[in-house]
Amino acid sequence: MKICGIELKSNNAIVSVIETSQTETSYINTKIKKFVLEDDEKIDSILKFKSEIESFLKEYNIEKIALKKRAKKGTFAGGAVTFKSEAIIQLNEVCEVSFITSQAITKYTKANEIILPNELNKYQEQAYLSSLLLV
Repeated sequence: MKICGIELKSNNAIVSVIETSQTETSYINTKIKKFVLEDDEKIDSILKFKSEIESFLKEYNIEKIALKKRAKKGTFAGGAVTFKSEAIIQLNEVCEVSFITSQAITKYTKANEIILPNELNKYQEQAYLSSLLLV
């Protein structure tokens, strides 16, 4: 099964893809690492963002999305654009979306020895860890 982890930051959707089997999990080094919602007030930009994500999901045969959940209030609350991005991703017509909390990621990393792939960029780390929680 192929799982795409996604972390939303500002107007970016940062992605990381893994493939799992019964015996192992491997990182897939995709050419696309993030998607940008250029202007959240223009329908053309929103439709382009949705189309690019769905094309990516189809190209890599993604079966599940692990979307890192953002805080709704408080110091680390997500901005308005991330809420739009989240809705666009949830409305994808390719695969199901599961939400992963920061607390779940922290608990998982403390309980497991995580070796990050060499090809993984530092900014993709949370997306990668989110995807591991659906394995």
